[in-house]
Amino acid sequence: MRRLKILHAADLHLDSPFEGLASGKAAIRRTEQRELLGRLAELAAARQVDLVLLAGDLLDSANTYYETGEELIRALREIPAPVFIAPGNHDYYSLRSPYAKLQLPDNVYVFTESAIRSVILPELGARVYGAAFTEPTSGGLLEGFHAPKEQDVFHILCLHGEVGAKDSRYDPISVEQLEGSGMDYVALGHIHKASGLKRAGSTWYSWPGCPEGRGFDETGEKTVSIVTLTEGECELEPVSIAKRRYEVVRLDVTGEDPLLAVHTKLPDDTVGDVYRIVLTGETDESPDLKKLYENLSDMFFELQLRDETRLRRGVWDSAGEDTLRGLFLRRLLQRYEKARDDGERKRIEQAARWGLAALNNAEEVVQHEDP
Repeated sequence: MRRLKILHAADLHLDSPFEGLASGKAAIRRTEQRELLGRLAELAAARQVDLVLLAGDLLDSANTYYETGEELIRALREIPAPVFIAPGNHDYYSLRSPYAKLQLPDNVYVFTESAIRSVILPELGARVYGAAFTEPTSGGLLEGFHAPKEQDVFHILCLHGEVGAKDSRYDPISVEQLEGSGMDYVALGHIHKASGLKRAGSTWYSWPGCPEGRGFDETGEKTVSIVTLTEGECELEPVSIAKRRYEVVRLDVTGEDPLLAVHTKLPDDTVGDVYRIVLTGETDESPDLKKLYENLSDMFFELQLRDETRLRRGVWDSAGEDTLRGLFLRRLLQRYEKARDDGERKRIEQAARWGLAALNNAEEVVQHEDP
């Protein structure tokens, strides 16, 4: 039985700025991103893949660091299989792009035109089709395309694009186009969340998502795909090669010490990852984010804290006291009851918490996101 094993990856976005991190840690993350290339090569060798497909946005922009270009050449050379690259909207092909300037190894083929072209691989019984973004945006590259049938040849397409978004500026692709393409497997990029294996008629397709998160919009485990194609059948195995992951955790600290709540509810092994912890629930005073950060930051590669707690409703009961505290709360309560919306009520609650902290001779804790 004919069989083809493919390593499919996309959206590495090498040399991302990592604007959410301090400059030193951003530089560390860019170095670690380059290491993804080496792990791709190791995976290709370990799994003995026949073909590697990189479906766009391998680079974050045309302005790559020298070290990235050198590592790209080295890693691609070490892949013991043909490699096909379909440039996307971030790394679109032009005469000034790194793909045109770098001396890429002989086993690498870069699609350079916005029209679909193909390369036959007789030793694998496969023909690989693909196209490139040649500008930051692209019309539908698959529109009107259909590959003629070839006996005993797998038809594979590598393409950066967006399925099911007809008004997309980034190569809109319809399920009907995939079904009519004549492909056995379509390796897609652009969407950073893995799709899993999908099917349109006799055409299998997927996008692997990004192999490692770069921000809190890319949380959880990220993967590349090992795709095994046989006659009429296809299997997809997601494989993680990421070093770090991003996670967002919401913790209700009602009636609890925030520091204890974090220690109790978080996983044990977080030291290599980037976390955003959002505190929720009802409290009398704003959590001291600075103190929390000082106690917790060593548990993570990077930590962000957010305070979304609300003033405990019972605090307003003190508005009836014949004290300075009671007078302060009565005046705020009058404003709170006349507030026009939730945003105004939230600001009044925060003012109450700051004021109560001052009356209790506690240090004022300014609300912020990133200590």
